[in-house]
Amino acid sequence: MKKLLALFAALMLICGTAFAAVNINTANQQELEALNGIGPVKAKAIVEYRAKNGPFKSVDDLKSVSGIGDKTLEKLRSEISVSGASSAAPKAAAKPAAAAKPAATAAKPVAGAKKEASKPAAKKKL
Repeated sequence: MKKLLALFAALMLICGTAFAAVNINTANQQELEALNGIGPVKAKAIVEYRAKNGPFKSVDDLKSVSGIGDKTLEKLRSEISVSGASSAAPKAAAKPAAAAKPAATAAKPVAGAKKEASKPAAKKKL
């Protein structure tokens, strides 16, 4: 019973941090890219705007960043904040950057090549 309770408590902690808001005043480019609808270009624009103009006073100030309008802001509103610790996972954990290519491809049978019959191996007599 104690193990089940401990597992439940750990699960609740993990879920709580997964839904925590990203602080747009402290998040780095990777953390910003983890947000839905924010790619590398918009994340870089947010970081550059913040460096030039100082911290955002409210979430609505994000509309001042080039490429972010009312629709984008409304999508992000529940995921971002201007205070507290940023707890977003790096984008690599959230979204795969690119599909990994297989190291080797399976060899295709050559036309006209004989196929080995799947005969059971002969038993050796001892």
